[in-house]
Amino acid sequence: MSLTRSDDPRQLLKDHGLQVTAQRLAVLRVVEIHPHATTDEVIELVRAEIGALSKQSAYDTLGVLTDHGVLRRIQPMGSAARYETRVGDNHHHLLCRGCGAVVDIDCAVGERPCLTAADDHGYEIDEAEVIYWGRCPTCRAAPAGA
Repeated sequence: MSLTRSDDPRQLLKDHGLQVTAQRLAVLRVVEIHPHATTDEVIELVRAEIGALSKQSAYDTLGVLTDHGVLRRIQPMGSAARYETRVGDNHHHLLCRGCGAVVDIDCAVGERPCLTAADDHGYEIDEAEVIYWGRCPTCRAAPAGA
C-alpha cells in the first residue's frame, strides 16, 4: 500500500491505530512529496512547513510510522536511512554512487519475496531487499573528476 495524494492521511493514521497529530501529518506529507528523504531532509522540510520540530521528535515520529507500516525505511550500506510511503509491495532501489539519487525498481519476476534463499534455516522469509548500485545518467555524463 502506498500513500497517494488521493488518500486521506488522517484516515491512514487511524487505520493503522495511530493518533492523528500535526507532526505525523507533516512527516507523511513530506515523505510523500520527497520519497527517499533522509531523516535530516525530513526534519528540515517539516520545520519549514510547521515550524519547530526537535530531532528526537522527528526520529520518534519516523520510528512510529515505520513500525506501524505507514512508512518504509531503507538504509543502504554507507548511506543514511531514507523513508518512503511506498509500502507493502515488492520493490527495490537503485542508488547513484555519484550524487546519491535513489529510484524505485519494481521486482522483475517472482512472488514476494522475489528472491528465494537457498537455505531458509527454518525462517519464514517474508521480504527480500535488493539494492542496485550504479551511476545515474547525469553523473555518467559529467567529466571525470568533476
